[in-house]
Amino acid sequence: MPPYLLGLRLAGRRVVVVGGGRVAQRRVPTLLAAGAAVELIAPEITPSLEDLLEQIVWHRRAYESGDLEGAWLVQACADDAKTNVRVAAEADALRIWCVRADDAEASAAWTPATGQVGEATVGVLSGGDPRRAAGIRDAIVDGLRDATLEARHSRKKPVGVALVGGGPGDPGLITVRGRQLLAQADVVVTDRLGPRNLLDELSPDVEVIDAAKIPYGRALHQDKINEALVEHARQGKFVVRLKGGDNFVFGRGGEEALYCAAHGVPVTVVPGITSSIAAPAYANIPVTHRGVAQEFHVVSAHVPPGHPDSTVDWPVLASNNGTLVLMMAVERMRLIADALMRYGRATDTPVAVIQDGTLPGQRTLHTTLATVADDMTAQGVRPPAIVVVGEVVRVAQELGKLTADIGRDP
Repeated sequence: MPPYLLGLRLAGRRVVVVGGGRVAQRRVPTLLAAGAAVELIAPEITPSLEDLLEQIVWHRRAYESGDLEGAWLVQACADDAKTNVRVAAEADALRIWCVRADDAEASAAWTPATGQVGEATVGVLSGGDPRRAAGIRDAIVDGLRDATLEARHSRKKPVGVALVGGGPGDPGLITVRGRQLLAQADVVVTDRLGPRNLLDELSPDVEVIDAAKIPYGRALHQDKINEALVEHARQGKFVVRLKGGDNFVFGRGGEEALYCAAHGVPVTVVPGITSSIAAPAYANIPVTHRGVAQEFHVVSAHVPPGHPDSTVDWPVLASNNGTLVLMMAVERMRLIADALMRYGRATDTPVAVIQDGTLPGQRTLHTTLATVADDMTAQGVRPPAIVVVGEVVRVAQELGKLTADIGRDP
């Protein structure tokens, strides 16, 4: 017969766990998370359980008759089957629900495979088969996390505006939270660097506003973007501002948050993976590396060195040995390279230029500070591209050589 599923509220209630091995190691943290007063009975316990001794009561001995008095729930997890039989028999006599870890058929209760996504708790039973239950649980949890099972008109629909960082380009690199909110949106205001493939997954009734900012081309002015966010939110719609990278890293997310707040619109900020780190990583370039670089600087190069609007201290950046990550630098790379060399960076400093980072068309140009501008022109490099200046570029070059050697015949 099928079991009767029930959610137990164990806060402050005594739960006895018999056994201190790997099964107990998995179940005790979950019981503690539910607020249970856990008492553990076992001569020895695992190191992981030892880390929980401040939260549990440990009776360092074998199970004895009478140990279950006053318990609300029992977990029989001993390595010795005979002990589990005794525990289950006493629990049954006392009318206390008991879960036997070693014998599902003989157990009065089963522990479901559980998962937590926000306020939703998933519990799955599969005829006493824990592996199958875990597989089904994982599928449901994944669906809730990536919002494929998320109802758009749920009881607790978000309100206001969510500033969602979409990550560096690959749709798989948006955060779980970002994808959940995107699936619940009534209106999505996006741009060309956001993970646009995700828009195909939206419900047909979701309004998508294209705020594409094409370099040196058409763009929806920032003031109009701000107004659109507030206007739609005031109509009771949940608005997602989807941008590439992270909204607060050269994404004008701060301006949008301030505008919404000034007009009484609630704002949720969902950080994204910034392309300034992700694109180099996809090109096997660590922005820091032991013994090579202990610091890195991310610079917006939308205005060149010497421009009155520039706030970048190029002499300082040129004089230190840290990694320099340049964004929006394609059209100004010659001026930037000249400034860095003029202020002290060596002409043979390695440089990598990563175009379309994390996307299928990603390509990487390896060059030097002296030749980067000419090489970019010759290779037809276009935005979006990230430029990395520093010795860390050699790590990728070394890794490339080692990788090429793997699998070669000796």
